[in-house]
Amino acid sequence: MKTLIYIETILLLVMTSCVKDTISTDGFITVDVTKSSYSPKKELVLQDFMDVEYIPLETNDEFVNQGYVNAIGEKYIIVTNYREDGDIFVYDRNGKAIRKINRKGQGGEEYISCLKIILDEENEELFVNDFLARKIKVYDMEGNFKRSFKQKQEGDTQFYGEIFNYDKDNLICYDECNADIPFLLVSKKDGSITREIITPFKEKKLFIQLLRYEGGTRAAGPGPYSRITPFKGNWILLEPSSDTIYTLMPDCSLRPFIAKTPPVHTMNPEFYLILKLVSDRYYFMESIKNVYDFRKEEGFPKTYFVYDTQEKDFFSYIIYNGDYSDKRELYMVMFTPINAKGELWATIDAFELCRDYKKGKLKGKLKDIAAKLGEDDNRVIMLVKPKK
Repeated sequence: MKTLIYIETILLLVMTSCVKDTISTDGFITVDVTKSSYSPKKELVLQDFMDVEYIPLETNDEFVNQGYVNAIGEKYIIVTNYREDGDIFVYDRNGKAIRKINRKGQGGEEYISCLKIILDEENEELFVNDFLARKIKVYDMEGNFKRSFKQKQEGDTQFYGEIFNYDKDNLICYDECNADIPFLLVSKKDGSITREIITPFKEKKLFIQLLRYEGGTRAAGPGPYSRITPFKGNWILLEPSSDTIYTLMPDCSLRPFIAKTPPVHTMNPEFYLILKLVSDRYYFMESIKNVYDFRKEEGFPKTYFVYDTQEKDFFSYIIYNGDYSDKRELYMVMFTPINAKGELWATIDAFELCRDYKKGKLKGKLKDIAAKLGEDDNRVIMLVKPKK
């Protein structure tokens, strides 16, 4: 049954066809997105508030890749190249190579493009986001075709730009260009929409800049960021057009997480708020001004800051990787949410690790891994996890 979640105000009771969803206002914060600086500056070590695991990806004649991590589960790691060559590398959870799959082609059981692969370990299935065909192709872990279904076709829509494994039966999807219902729960069986999630906004805003000229259009954006962020068993939903970032709870109620001010529809140019890493104590964020100079090819100025839930205040920050003997700075842009457990990934180049190992700049588990690496090996996954 299709269920519609609709929010008119922060305190509105949300009515659906079979359940009554409500929005709580407990504990959310308000951020002035136009503020350009924060002080004082906090010096933080990542390992003090997050667990960090390093996973070297096996390298052999068949398994040489660029280390674009698509999924990390309990049993499998799924990796592709950044270039769309169709290769899908399946590793076990320790980084040991299992098999390489490639079903790229024009046939009905093949994918034309591969924007992202979603892993469903419970059902032993891979969902390939074939965005050019506006379809999702489903394969088993051996690469055998199982089924295909269309992405949403009706209304002002394009394709699902972001997809996560939501539960046993559904995917959670985000459609950037959908002016009304950007967030959806979609059936894994046939692609039907099982729930529509509407975060309130006055008018749809696209977080890009366009330059139209005779013969075409140029587009520029601020770089990749997540509209869907798993956190503590829930899902944080970020719609740039909305003045509130919401948490989707397990019962599908929506709870305000962060309120943004001033209202986005009152600003010209707009300032947008992006979440980069969310932990029990810290919320790392960026505010980005929606301006771009096409002639100079520069723009989207950013302000980086963190909210400390214990001190209940905002700060600028610098963050270090505690597995280096020197003060090795980390940048939040490195990390991407990867699964429903709230884990994030980045990769480290094997050549750089070998160099730092020879210079005595590594310690702990990272040092042990680097000692066994070759300079031409595949990249090492850095998996950042909420502390247990």
